[in-house]
Amino acid sequence: MLYLVATPIGNLGDITLRALETLGQVDLIACEDTRKTGILLKHFDIQKPLVPFHAYNERRAGERILRLLREGKSVALVTNAGTPGIADPGYSLVRKAVDEGLEVTMIPGPTAFVMAAVLSGLPIHSFTFRGFTPHKRSARRKFYEADKDSPHTLIYYESPYRLIASLEDALAIFGDRQAALANDLTKMFEKVLRGSLSSILEEVRTEKALGEYVLVISGKGKKKSASLEKDGE
Repeated sequence: MLYLVATPIGNLGDITLRALETLGQVDLIACEDTRKTGILLKHFDIQKPLVPFHAYNERRAGERILRLLREGKSVALVTNAGTPGIADPGYSLVRKAVDEGLEVTMIPGPTAFVMAAVLSGLPIHSFTFRGFTPHKRSARRKFYEADKDSPHTLIYYESPYRLIASLEDALAIFGDRQAALANDLTKMFEKVLRGSLSSILEEVRTEKALGEYVLVISGKGKKKSASLEKDGE
């Protein structure tokens, strides 16, 4: 059985009882970074063999994991934080396991973009998660351009190294829409900036960017007047 195990995105107290039980029972744990997963396991006094599984060895490590699954072994797949397969390695392994008829299940838990969307204060009855934006400005602008006319709330992951440039591109492509920027979710210095893209950009310019960010941008649509919103029309 292949277990996809979600792990905390920051606060270790967010791990579920099922996740701990599963990690303690499997034969092997496949992880994005053995050092980071090692810290998690040590904290909860779990000792299991670890196998690196990341973007650079996904094919080779994936074949090894599939071979173990065929032999009847149980394997847990975790990422550095959050849910395997969401902007992290995992999809290809799940796809191949499913194609071979191998058993796959999931132990649900934290996902950064869901938390950011809920905290944004923007409509989330319909949203589109787009993952990490491209590194280069020209590619990133095309990436944003593809979403420009979407009526759905848009969600992106962003690195601290590209944060200001990415916000500048978002402002140029989407205009000064309402947005939210979440950082260090579930951690001691958790922060969510809300307002127009321009106001968020100006505030970010005064700070040192650290950690990963989640950018939530309102979708394209006409704004209702205050009276209509009040009347619910």
